[in-house]
Amino acid sequence: MTARLDSLPTPHVAPARPASAGAQGDPAEAPLFDLDLSRIIFAIRRNIWWIGAIIACALALGLVATLLMQPRYIATSRVLIEQQADQIIENNDVTPAVAYQDADRFLQTQVDVIRSRALAAKVVDDGKFWTEPAFFDAVGTPMPTEADLDYRYQGKDALQRLRRDTAIDAVARNLSVSLPDASRLVAISFSGSDPNYAAKLANLFAESYVSANLARKFDSSSYAREYLAQQLDQARIRLETSERDLNQYSRAAGLVRVQGQGQNADKEATLSVTNDTLVQVNGAASQATAERIAAEDRWNSVRNSPVMTVPQVLENPAIQALIRQRSEVESQLAQESSRHLAGHPTAAALQAQVDRLSAQIMAVGNAIKSSVRIEFQAAQAKEATLQRQVVDLRTLALGEQDRGVQYNILKRVAETNRSLYDTLLARYNELNATAGATSNNVSLVDRAETPRFPASPKLVLNLGLALLAGILCAGMFVFVREHFDDAIRAPDDVEHKLGVPLLGLVPKEASDDIRLEMRDPKSALSEAYNSLIANLRYAGADGFPKILTITSSRAEEGKSTTSVAIAEQLAKLGRKTLLIDGDLRRPTVHKILDLPSAHGLTALLTGEIGLDRAILGTDVPNLYAITALPTPVNPSLLLGSTRLEALMQHCRGQFDHVIIDSPPMLGLSDATSLSVASDATLLVIDASKGHRGTIKSTLRRLTLVHAPVVGALLTKFDPRRAGGNAAYYGYDYYEYGRPADSGA
Repeated sequence: MTARLDSLPTPHVAPARPASAGAQGDPAEAPLFDLDLSRIIFAIRRNIWWIGAIIACALALGLVATLLMQPRYIATSRVLIEQQADQIIENNDVTPAVAYQDADRFLQTQVDVIRSRALAAKVVDDGKFWTEPAFFDAVGTPMPTEADLDYRYQGKDALQRLRRDTAIDAVARNLSVSLPDASRLVAISFSGSDPNYAAKLANLFAESYVSANLARKFDSSSYAREYLAQQLDQARIRLETSERDLNQYSRAAGLVRVQGQGQNADKEATLSVTNDTLVQVNGAASQATAERIAAEDRWNSVRNSPVMTVPQVLENPAIQALIRQRSEVESQLAQESSRHLAGHPTAAALQAQVDRLSAQIMAVGNAIKSSVRIEFQAAQAKEATLQRQVVDLRTLALGEQDRGVQYNILKRVAETNRSLYDTLLARYNELNATAGATSNNVSLVDRAETPRFPASPKLVLNLGLALLAGILCAGMFVFVREHFDDAIRAPDDVEHKLGVPLLGLVPKEASDDIRLEMRDPKSALSEAYNSLIANLRYAGADGFPKILTITSSRAEEGKSTTSVAIAEQLAKLGRKTLLIDGDLRRPTVHKILDLPSAHGLTALLTGEIGLDRAILGTDVPNLYAITALPTPVNPSLLLGSTRLEALMQHCRGQFDHVIIDSPPMLGLSDATSLSVASDATLLVIDASKGHRGTIKSTLRRLTLVHAPVVGALLTKFDPRRAGGNAAYYGYDYYEYGRPADSGA
């Protein structure tokens, strides 16, 4: 240790190891929306008084607003709306039935009708509410005066019209109509500060809607009757004209129509007189032909036969009587001939009588045979006559058919007009029959009753809303405050706001004698620094840093105390440790370790003394120190010399660990020179003074010179000030193993 720094070779300093991820650039910014439950709970605990105050103010405002609000009463009446009214007479409704698929649209249309300004105007006009000041008070609208008149209202009744329009707007504004799903029962509600007016107006709206709907149906029926009456007159005129044209043409064309017979007796036949006659004559001709054929057959059968063999002769009663009479005379003649000789007068007389009867029989028989021939000739003549008539009538009928084309056209026009006239007349009679019995598809189900309790304001609801609003406002306040608050108070803030790993946490202690507290191995400070040393051992790939610089953003953040504590703890572990006071401006290590004010680092770097004189022993075994005295004129220039690098290289070979107490970073370049010359840099942050902006500036400067920042140490941590407690953060383990209080 007798070597002087100027005799030491200037070593080649290896490039510094890359800084940790959190220190390569600006520390990671905290995300705008972080749903970390632990941070949310932490923020709530830290701002609990603000949250309570905001919620209390919101509840107070909600209570005051509720007490100042004017009570509002709501009265509700209900009407039933059917798609179609019951029909007294079938098809008596002039409005078409609503299709099932249009039911929702129909009901919504009816709701819009209830909300219409026309219905509101009817309610106001029926009640004459624009003349009642109490009405305007009930609906929360000032009653207009002459001072409220503008260019839209002129004339003698301008004020009355203005009040009426204002009343209509007021009732429409305070009206609410609701139609529940899968229901035809419409609720008509009216709200106002007067319960009597609320019930009265709700009932008036329901009654006016029912009566207006019935009036619309009645008006539709009246209009339909008037329209049908006009159409009926026009149809009657068209029917008369068409029938008159038909008759005139029939007369001019000589066409005569006859009434149908049999099954068609109730319908007008399509046959004219000529056609009818043709049909009859043609039938008679056919009958005459049949009769002629029968007569001809009878004549042909008797024409060449003897008279007495003709069946008609034999069947004739006169012939049969003459034959019987002749037989009787012949019988008498036979008797007389048997008694008398021929020529007897009696026999001669009988013979003459027989001859006379035979002659009569022949005469009658010939006459009967001649009648068969005459009958045939008569049938033949009749047939010829009828055939000639058929030919003549057929010629006339063909002519009438040509003239009947126009007749049929006119006839169809007349029939169409008659059918239309009959239909209109029947419908007109139906509407007249039901004119005084119009059915309504809307009915009043429930009348509104005067409400006994106000619907608003609702104290519980308003306080609930105020509570919700207070919670939201408090949440927004906490969010904004936490987002823009750059104070580093808690362990989570170090990584969340700075992006630097937290290697340790030193609690705030009430004792002023730090070294005395450190001598207790179970004290909070001892446990905290032991934990820090353990974390530093695993922070880098090479274990605990050989040369460790401890710095901070500002003064009095605990870096000197931390440097002494780490050095003492390492020495107690049997590690040969050198503590260098690098703060040449405000040295404190010699005060903490109670060392003499001898020459130290300043004299060593200027070459006034050698390393053996600069290194001082302490009351802690294995712990050596180099103080910063005396105070130099230009510390930055002195620490930036190559002698510092040579010193670090020499100490690296003689000591297990070198701990450097660096000055603060802001405004000084001393700490950057020391950080570059070391293996790692530990950033000390005061939990009661640290701010993100200041610390980020420190990290940027260290990153700029490629100083290896291994992590951060949070000192003077008070869980109560940070908004949490030691158990929440897991730092109450320092009490573990301590003797219980006597009172416990």
